[in-house]
This record gives sequence, C-alpha cells and structure tokens, in this order.
Amino acid sequence: MVGENTARLAVLIDADNARPSITEDLLAEVAKYGTAHVKRAYGDWTGTNLKGWKEHLLAQSIQPIQQFAYTTGKNATDAAMVIDAMDLLYSERFDGFCIVSSDSDFTRLAARLRESGLIVYGFGERKTPQPFVAACDKFVYIENLTSATTPEEIAPKQKTATAAAQLKANSALVNQLRNAVEAASDDDGWAALGSVGNIITKQRPDFDSRTYGYTKLSDLITATTLFELERRSPGEGKSAIIYTRDKRRRPVG
Repeated sequence: MVGENTARLAVLIDADNARPSITEDLLAEVAKYGTAHVKRAYGDWTGTNLKGWKEHLLAQSIQPIQQFAYTTGKNATDAAMVIDAMDLLYSERFDGFCIVSSDSDFTRLAARLRESGLIVYGFGERKTPQPFVAACDKFVYIENLTSATTPEEIAPKQKTATAAAQLKANSALVNQLRNAVEAASDDDGWAALGSVGNIITKQRPDFDSRTYGYTKLSDLITATTLFELERRSPGEGKSAIIYTRDKRRRPVG
C-alpha cells in the first residue's frame, strides 16, 4: 500500500448531512492522510437548504454534484454517492476514500471499500451511528476540528480542560491506553508511540486525543501521569521517535 502521506484519496461529501463551514478544516485534516485528487459534494443544489455552500465550494475547489430529490422521504443523494464511489473504486486510481456524512446509510459502502483493500476515513458529527463509525478505518468527529465550531461550542471545552485526575478516573480510556502500550511494547515495556496509536485506531476508529482536550496522543498520555515518555534519536538528521512505558513496568530499585 502506498504510504499515507502519498495516498491518492477521493473525498465525497454528503452536503445534506454536513455543514459548509467545515470544508477548510476538513480538507486540512484530509491532507494528513494523503492527497485529495477528487473532491465532490452531493446534494440538490436547486433547493434553498444548500445555499450556504457556494462560497466554500469555490474556495476549496470542490465539485458540486447535482442530484434531484425525486421523491419526498427518499435520499437520492446517498444513492448518487454510492454509485460514484463504486465507479471510482473500479477505476483503480485511488488508495482510499473520505466519506463525509453523519448518516448510517454509508455503513455498507465503507465496508465494501475496505473489502477491496482501500482505506476509508469517515468524517461526521458525534451523533453519527456507531455502525458507520466502526465500518471506517479511521473516523474523525467534526467537533474535533475546533476552528469549524462556533465560539459557544468551543468555550465549554476550554473551561472544562481535562485534568489528570479526571483522565485517571476514565477507566475505559486508561485501559485502552495501557492495553495498546502493552501490545506494542518490547521486553522492557517500551513501545513506540506511533505503534500505540495504530493499535488504538484499529480497535476504536473514532479514538482522537482531541476528544479529551489534547492535540496529540503524546500530550494525552503525558497528562494521565500514568506513563513514562522518552525521545530517542534513530540517527543523525532523523526525527526523534517517542517511546512510552506504563509506569507499573518501571524496574524497582
């Protein structure tokens, strides 16, 4: 598989289930995983409910795909996205897909793309049904793209910055971190942080340190005060690699 930083990605946006204000932050997030060679937004552009999209589509060079709502209560947009996704899949030009929607109707599409060996990144609100989240390799909550939210939405998160005591009290989080570190560790208990992150994402596609108020996984792990962190240089001119170890594995004496 092509490295993530060179992956050719197709970005398909369900405009009926996404906010136009997210596009800049969305594509900045997509750039972490590869290059967006296709950027399309689907919806009935003749209606009034999508009128706020135009300036964002133009600014980010996103192609609007017209799909009329043939019958009330039936989502023709979803069907159009699925058909286009399969066409792009069969073109064999892409390494992965970014599906932007909070709609569970895309669960089977995500699973089908993964069955073909492609990486699937999902983007949606926290209300996104768990089956769709689990069907993706990685799922990013729009709320974690902070500049896309309003000041009112950001303020409560800033006021309730998660302290070490609160993190330790989150048994699910602590167990997730400890199990991942243990799975990736060497005989001395040290694990490369990158490997730890990969293991967690495979177990929980929607895991994101930003959910807990921290930009990076290393910051989150440090904040728990339950782990040691160590930077190691692999050689001259190369970036340092961060390793972590559960403090319970620290040698006695």
